[in-house]
Formats: sequence, C-alpha cells, structure tokens
Amino acid sequence: MATPEIQNGGVSVMAAAPAAAPLDQSSHSAAALSVSSPIRVFLFFHKAIRTELDGIHRSAMALVTNGSGGDIKQLMEKCHFLRSIYKHHSNAEDEVIFPALDIRVKNVARTYSLEHEGESLLFDQLFSLLDNDMRNEESYKRELASCTGALQTSISQHMSKEEEQVFPLLNEKFSFEEQASLVWQFLCSIPVNMMAEFLPWLSSSISPDERLDMRKCLHRIIPDEKLLQQIIFSWMDGSKMRSKRKRYEDDPRQSSSSATPTEKGLCSCESSRNAEGDILSDCNAVSSSLYCPMDDILHWHKAIEKELNDIAEAARSIKLTGDFADLSAFNRRLQFIAEVCIFHSIAEDKVIFPAVDAEMSFIQEHAEEESEFDKFRHLIESIENAGANSSADFYSKLCSQADHIMGTVKNHFRNEEIKVLPLARQHFSPERQRELLYKSLCVMPLRLIECVLPWLVGSMSEEEARCFLYNMHMAAPASDTALVTLFSGWACKGCPGGICLSSSAVGGCPAKELKETQENFGRSCRYCACASMLTESTTCGPARKCEKTMKERNLVSSLENAASNFSGAKSQNTSLSNQSCCVPGLGVNSNSLGMNSLASAKSLRSLSFGASAPSLNSSLFNWETETNSSTSGLTVRPIDNIFKFHKAIRKDLEFLDVESGKLSDCNENFLRQFSGRFRLLWGLYRAHSNAEDDIVFPALESKETLHNVSHSYTLDHKQEEELFEDISSALTELSQLHEKLNVKDIAGNLGESLSDSSSHVNGWKKYNEVATKVQGMCKSIRVSLDHHVMREEVELWPLFDRYFSVEEQDKLVGRIIGTTGAEVLQSMLPWVTSALTLEEQNKMMDTWKQATKNTMFSEWLNEWWEGTPAASSQVSTSGNSTSQEYNVHESTDQSDYTFKPGWKDIFRMNQNELESEIRKVSCDSTLDPRRKAYLLQNLMTSRWIASQQSKTDETEDGDLLGCLPSFRDSEKKIFGCEHYKRNCKLRAACCGKLVACRFCHDEISDHSMDRKATSEMMCMNCLKVQPVGPVCITPSCNGLAMAKYYCSSCKFFDDEREVYHCPFCNLCRVGKGLGVDFFHCMTCNCCLAMKLVDHKCREKGLETNCPICCDFLFTSSTAVRALPCGHYMHSACFQAYACAHYICPICSKSMGDMSVYFGMLDALMASEVLPEEYRNRCQDILCNDCDRKGTAPFHWLYHKCGFCGSYNTRVIKVDRDPICST
Repeated sequence: MATPEIQNGGVSVMAAAPAAAPLDQSSHSAAALSVSSPIRVFLFFHKAIRTELDGIHRSAMALVTNGSGGDIKQLMEKCHFLRSIYKHHSNAEDEVIFPALDIRVKNVARTYSLEHEGESLLFDQLFSLLDNDMRNEESYKRELASCTGALQTSISQHMSKEEEQVFPLLNEKFSFEEQASLVWQFLCSIPVNMMAEFLPWLSSSISPDERLDMRKCLHRIIPDEKLLQQIIFSWMDGSKMRSKRKRYEDDPRQSSSSATPTEKGLCSCESSRNAEGDILSDCNAVSSSLYCPMDDILHWHKAIEKELNDIAEAARSIKLTGDFADLSAFNRRLQFIAEVCIFHSIAEDKVIFPAVDAEMSFIQEHAEEESEFDKFRHLIESIENAGANSSADFYSKLCSQADHIMGTVKNHFRNEEIKVLPLARQHFSPERQRELLYKSLCVMPLRLIECVLPWLVGSMSEEEARCFLYNMHMAAPASDTALVTLFSGWACKGCPGGICLSSSAVGGCPAKELKETQENFGRSCRYCACASMLTESTTCGPARKCEKTMKERNLVSSLENAASNFSGAKSQNTSLSNQSCCVPGLGVNSNSLGMNSLASAKSLRSLSFGASAPSLNSSLFNWETETNSSTSGLTVRPIDNIFKFHKAIRKDLEFLDVESGKLSDCNENFLRQFSGRFRLLWGLYRAHSNAEDDIVFPALESKETLHNVSHSYTLDHKQEEELFEDISSALTELSQLHEKLNVKDIAGNLGESLSDSSSHVNGWKKYNEVATKVQGMCKSIRVSLDHHVMREEVELWPLFDRYFSVEEQDKLVGRIIGTTGAEVLQSMLPWVTSALTLEEQNKMMDTWKQATKNTMFSEWLNEWWEGTPAASSQVSTSGNSTSQEYNVHESTDQSDYTFKPGWKDIFRMNQNELESEIRKVSCDSTLDPRRKAYLLQNLMTSRWIASQQSKTDETEDGDLLGCLPSFRDSEKKIFGCEHYKRNCKLRAACCGKLVACRFCHDEISDHSMDRKATSEMMCMNCLKVQPVGPVCITPSCNGLAMAKYYCSSCKFFDDEREVYHCPFCNLCRVGKGLGVDFFHCMTCNCCLAMKLVDHKCREKGLETNCPICCDFLFTSSTAVRALPCGHYMHSACFQAYACAHYICPICSKSMGDMSVYFGMLDALMASEVLPEEYRNRCQDILCNDCDRKGTAPFHWLYHKCGFCGSYNTRVIKVDRDPICST
C-alpha cells in the first residue's frame, strides 16, 4: 500500500516495505527508535558532534588550568572544523528533514531552525574571541573556556531535544522507505568536499560496533547502486587521497592508446572513437595553443547569462500576454538559477579568488546579486498571491527586475573576466587550474551537481563539453574515480542526441576503467548505458536495478519538471535523457531543490563570510515573520507584560555572566551576594516557567492550528532547570572550599608544615577550577535562556495577536497572576520594575490593575510597598523608574489619610469637623463599599472609642488589660486561645486591649478589631510588650517564634495549619498557597481549589452574604462551597440545606447532578393515574435549569422539562383548554 506523497518535503510516494518495528507510543525519546530505523544515523552524527564539543571544551579548560598555557592555534583549527561540520549538518536538516516533518506534524520544525540560527551566532562570538589580541591574559582564557562551555551546552541541549521530540516523530510518521529517502536526501544536501571530510571524521568518532551498525544502516539508505555505494563508503573509510594523477601533462594520446578496445556491442560509446582521429587530438591542439583550463569559468558565465536572458524574455512575455498561469514554474526556474549563482560565487570566494589573490574579493557583488534575486522572488510571490487581481505595475516591475539582475550579473562577470582570469592563466599551471576548477565544482552538494552538470554541458558545443570532461577527469584524485565517473555520466545526459563524450574526452570509457574497481563489490558492471542500447540481452544489471529502484521510490528525474523551464525545449529533451548514460541518479525529489535549498546555499555563504553576510530564513518558516514585523510595536497587548519578565531575566543573566569572573578573587562577601542574586533569579525564573507550562502553553495548544507549538519550550524549561541545579551545586561546593581555605589561612598564621602548605596550594587550585567551572556554567545558562526567550518572542509572541482576543489575553494574565503568591510577588515586582523603563513600568502596572480590577490587589500593593524595606532599597537601584511608582503610593496614602484620622485627631475634632469628614467618606465613589461602611461606622462611634482609648492610656503599664498569658491547652501549657495556637497576644489599636486574636476581642467588646492596624504584641513567655513581629526580641526568649506562620500584612499568627496570604483577597487563607493547591479567580474574586480551574465565573461572587446564615462570605473563617451555578454558601450550611432542597436558594438552579432523582420521578409519574378531567390538560412551564419555556402535562407537583428532562421547573400558566397541545 502506497504512502501519501509529500509535495514539498522531498519524500515521494513509495511502495510499502516490510514493516519496521513499531514505535512505542508511550516513549518520546530516541531510545524508542528501531535498530533498523534509518533515523538512527542521526544518533551517530550527534554522538560524533558531542565528542568533538567535549574535546574542544577540554582544550579550552586546559588553557586555564595549565600554567604553561596551550596551543590556541590547534584549538582554533578544531573550532573551524566543528563549525563547518555542524553548519552543514544544520543546513541539511533545514533543507530536508524539517520541511518534510512540517508537512506531517505542524509547529515542530520552526523552533529547531531558530536554534540553528542562535548556534551560528555562538560560533561567531567564539571566533571573535579567538581572534582577540589579549590571548595571554588570564581573563581571556577564562572567557574562552566559558564560551566553549556555552557552545557545548547549547548544541548538546538542541540535539537532546531532537532526540526526544523530532526523531520519534520521524520514526512514527514516516515509513521505512520514507525515512531512508529523507536520510539519503540529507546526505546529498551536504557539499561534496565536506562529505569527504565529514564521513571519515564520523566513522572515527564512534565505536567499532557502532561503525558496523552505521554501515549496515547506510546499506539500507543508499540506493542499490554499486557506484553510489562505492562513493559513500570510500568517503566513510577515509580513502580520499591528495595525490593527483601523474598524467596531467602527459600526452593524452598515450592515455588513449593504453585503452583496450572493447568487444563490439559491449560499449558503443567507444565506437565513436577512431584509431587515429580521436577527439583528444582536438583537446591537445587546443591545450597546446591558447586554451587554458581556467577558461571553463567562461562556460559557467555563458550558461548563467543565457538562462537569465531566457528568464528576462519570459518575464516580458508574461507582461505582454498577462498570462501568469505558469508563474510557479517561472519561480522554480528563477530559484534554480539563483542557487547556481550562489554556489558558483561560494566556489569563487572560497577556492578561486584566494588562490589567485588573497586581497581580491567580490563578496559585495555576490551579496548584491543575492539581494536582487530575493527581491525578484518576493515580487513573483506577490503576483502569485494577487492572482487575477495583479496590476500592470506588477508585470512592469517583473520585467524591470529581470533586466536589472541580467545587467548586474553581466557586469560582475565582465569584471571577473578582466581582473581574475588573466592572473589565473598567467600564474597557474594547467594542472593547478584544473585542480581549482574541480574543487570549485565539489563545493556543491551531490543533489545540485546532478542537476547542474547536464544543464551546463547542454549549453556547450561538443568540443567544449569534451574539454570540460577532460579537465574534470585530469583534476580528480585517484580516490575520486567513482565520483568523477558519476559526474561524467550526469554531464553526458546534457549532450545533444544522447552522445556519450566520456570515452573520447579521457581516452577511454570511465565505466570500463572502473571495471576492476567494481570487482571489490562482488561483480563488474558496465556503467555506460550505450551498451544497453544495442541489445536487451546485454543490459547491465545495475541499470535495471537503478530503474527498479527509481520506480519503487518514485524517484522522478531530478530536473524533469524544472529543466523544462530552465532551458526551454532543448534542455527539456536533453537534461534527463536516460538514453545517454546508465550511471545512476541520486533519486532525490526535485521539489526540495526549491526555496529551502536556496536558503541552505545562502546560509553557507554566511559561513564563508562571517556574521556580516546576509542570511535567509527558509520559506517554510516565513509564515510568522511577516506577522511579527507588521504588528510589532503598534498595539499594546495584555500578554506583552508576561514577556516583560524576559527583560528582567536578561538583566540578571548578564550580571551572573559578567560578575562570575570575580569569583576567583575569593571574596566572601561577594560570593554570598552572588549566590543570593543567583537564587533569586532561579526562584523567579521557576515561577515564570511554571506559569508558561501550566497556563500559557496549554492555552496555545488548545487552538487546533497550534498543536505541538510549545513542546520544545517545555523541554527547554526542563533542561534549564537542570542547569540551575548544577550551578547551585557548584556554588555550594565553592562556598565549602572557601570555608576550608579560610580555616587553613587562620592555621597558617599560627605556623604550618610543608605538607600543609602543599595542601593549601592544592586547595587554591581546586577553588580556581570550580570558580572557572561556575563561570562557564553562568555563561551557558545565559546563552541558553537568551536563545530561549528570543525564540519565544519570535515564534510564540505573535501568535497571541492572531489567535487570542484582548479579553482572552486579559484572562490569561489574570490566571497567571492568580497563581502567584504574595511572597513571590514581593520579590518579583521590584526585580521586574528595576529592569523596565518608566513607560514600560506604567504599562505593566496598568495591565495588572486591569486584570485584577475586581480584587483587593491594589490595596495589598499599597500596604506592602509602603511597609516593606525593599521599597526604599528599590528606589536606589532602579532610579527614576521606581520613584514615580513610589509617589503614586504616597499620593494614595495622602488621599486615604483624610478618611483615616488617628484617634487623637478625632478627639480634637469638633462636631462640625467630624460631620464634614463623614460627608466626605459618604460621597467618595472610589472607596470600596465595605471600606466605606467600616469608616462611616468608626467615625460615627469615634467619640465613644476615643474616650475608651483615653481611659486605657491613663491606666498604668503594669495594669494593662489582658497582660496575663492565655492557653490553648492549659494542662500542657500550650499558649493560644480557643481559636488559634500562638505564643503572643495582640494589642488592639482601637481600645488597647491585649487579646489572643480578633475573635477573642470581638467577643468581649462592642466593636470590631482592625487586625491590620495592630502595631504591638505581647510575648506570652516573657510578658513584654513589643513591636509586632515573627519572633520575640527579648534576649531572655532567645528568638522564640510566635508561630510557625506569620503574616506581616494581616498581623496574623498560626502555629497549627498551613496558611498563605492571598494578595488579591488581601487576606490569609488556609492552604498551601497560590499555584500549589489554590488559585485566585480574578472575576469571582475568590480563592478556589486548582481542580476548579474550569468553573462558572460570577463577578465578585464571594463578596456577598451566605444565603443560609447571612454571614459575610468573603472574610468568613469557615469553609465555603461553590455551587455549579456560580453562587456560594458555607459548606456546613450546604450540608444542612441539601437535606431538604436541591435547588440554589438564589437562582433556583439544581445544585448538583440530579439525574438519579429525576429518574425516580419518571418512574413515579409513569405509575400515577390522574383523574379523567385532568389527563388531557397541559401547563406552561419555565425550566430553572435550561431557562427555556415549554409545556408539560398537568400535575399538582412535578412538571418535566421537554428540553433537558429536568423536574426543576415552575408553572407559569395553566392551559384552560381541556385538550393538551402536547
């Protein structure tokens, strides 16, 4: 059974192979890959890369730890090699693997492509550091070790994520044949010159067993063609030889005469040779005259110019006819020539120009050509998107851009032909010229060479083509015999009439010369298809295998579609003619030679020219960039404030990275400060990442089109948590070493032996090693988090604009804040605001207040900010950005002070002043109703309260009311009261009484106690009155804790239960905390259990009285139960009420699942028989559960809703008609 075709991913329809081992659906790691899975090849790649990374980091660490230094030049060579290997590995993934995966599984590949870009920047930073002139300084070596460690961490994390997410998906979503096809395309997308280095290095980096396993895997991946397998395995065995053929200057006739004529009918290409009239004589004549091998560059120029001219003509034709039906083919044609130009320029810049003149450079011209091709491609895409609505202006721009590119390229080629070619002819021998040309060809990947060679040869005359093949054969080293035979066969496919030029060009059929080599593979094979043209009985076996393989894999010709557009009818007839040669094709899909391959080519240019060179994102990943660029900075979104944390994270990461270099100074105070700053960042980052994992990412995943978009970031959080734990352990070890060194220093002052001195030196050495390790880990965590938050902002940030309304974003912000406890907020707010500008700070606080508008958050914020020492310290650290926020709180205090006069002030007020204050409070619409009622009550009774206060003040201190201790358990002498267990009493601010709690105060007083106004307490152990706090400050108590839990905001103590302070209720609640077992709903303004995340919201639903006992629910100390309708009552009241009722006393909806009860009523109604006069009578009813009106048969008690089946209904009309309408 065939599998579906992937149009853009490079995987074609293929017949199903024997079923591979099924993927364990419960496993999400690379360990679940089948032993026979082709994807296992990537695991070998990853292991080799990890080994190389480890070696580089060890070398960098050796520079720090060894006093004699190390070989930086050797380290630089290793880094250059790794960068080249990894860059090509990444490009092949971006070009082949990720586009194919994105078709089967959406929203996975983009993140990994972004990571490749980040890793490329890391390499740039590393090489910038390696080129620094401060190599002998200690700080330079430490920074170098940190940079290599960060690179190792970043790439290792990236590969681990691929093994955990990408590889299992490839194994699950792709058949065995598709996997093999993808891996083969991956290999064919790496430049030939890199494959010759890449595979030997890979083979040497794995164990012998793994090497054998990999060879078996490659046997299943490479098409069943001896020539292709010989090429790949010769590279893997490292058999590339640097020696060139010794007959560069020998008489080609000698080579020709040494070839033994074959039997008639076995190779008809030799029949084109004459004994004395060989075409080689023409090559010799040209060679001996003015012809230079370097002139082959002119053939490239001519072919490119011809193709560009055809494209310009096609553009003018489109303009004249207005027919854009074949615009997509025109676009593919443009992208092909753009890719050819880019790789041609890479070859010139990396091979030709450095050899001719190290100072000569055409990098600027090449970059300009890339830019022009990009503009052309975007213009075509605009026309395609506009369709029939395309204006004439579009077509004029199309022609203008085509002509402009044509002129730019022509001028560039003329400059090269004037400045470069004469120098090459003058200074290089023919052998050297051929060598440079062959190396420049090998800069391309196999997949592109298969398409380019027939296209190039098709633009040459027969004589030029033979000389081109001759130069290629003479330049190739002996180890590349199979490779150059493959190149020759591909080139021959572009010859008019299907003529094989290889035999006449090199003095013999290369397939014949390769015959002896093929014996190592089991049997000989004639790779020239000319023999198979004579008779079917002599057809080569491999040729048939090639045909069979191509059918099985649906390996359509590499340029069958594209070539028809590349060079018109001529190249269509010649580029892929299977009649000219039977050398095997690669079998890769031409669709993947589109924009993704072009992006890979441009990425290689950036590798060649450094970070300043332009780069291109693959078209697969362009869907979001436009949205980001179009919406960024235009609107303020509520969700943006969550990303404001990224700015604060970056600031602290920079601190850790920069300041970690000072740890080697062994300063105790700095070490303590650094550790504290690190642990603050760790805790706040954990809160931020938990909010993303629990709230933000599930919200994204809930959108159907965004499935899998966040999985990679969840894996990032796990890896970063491990990094934080490693740094924490290293800092603990560093602190322990510091303590030991301090002890030894003290002992050293008293006198030490020689052995002690040696131990001291070793201790210092160990301390420096750990300090260097911590510095490297801080660099790693900075790089890791920097790249993480960058990818979130690029990939995830714009999605909220596209898929979430402002209301939904507000709700998300509210959920995030609602799971953040008061202690975390107290650390987080100063930390975040210190990193923001004044405008950003105001916007963030506005968004928070908007999200918490139904809560007491502003009240808590004002109380906390005024009373915390962090407020004053924050002013000094954040400067002006915090001063305004502080002033806001001060202005709030001034306005609030008018309504909260002290008792002494009230006592001095006359009646008119007091009434004026009462009127001000009554008319103030900004006050919360509960707050207003409290103030009015206290102002009206202020005379009496003030008199009581005055009496209390006249009492001597020793006679204070309640100065004796109270007990929770008098027998066990446990301090407290019947309400709470605690070791202190509170002094009420209203009346001065010492009471164990506010409930005890209210029981013995005629007024309520404002516990938040409490400023003094009495320790019941020493009976000393002192400022309220968590511990007794009397020396005799030795820091006795007043309770396990103390809230400075509520002045609340509890020694028995788990309690937390909710900053949105601004009250202490029983529980483990927000985000643990409770969350605060911003709409309902109440704390709910985590299991009630999906509940029916009712604005300020808890700010009401219990419908049963009429006590105020919001401040109630007893448990409250939420009903399905959104109303609340005390749990105890619910238990009593539900014994006789099942409907909400407020809205009359059912309080639970009543299906069983309603089923019993159905049975009851079916068994009852009504009197005759009532049987056909109906009643109009209203269902309390579904709020719909209907009719029901007459009954004096039960009426069933015809829509939802509920009996929770009410009669609204009795039908007088004796005949029921139902």
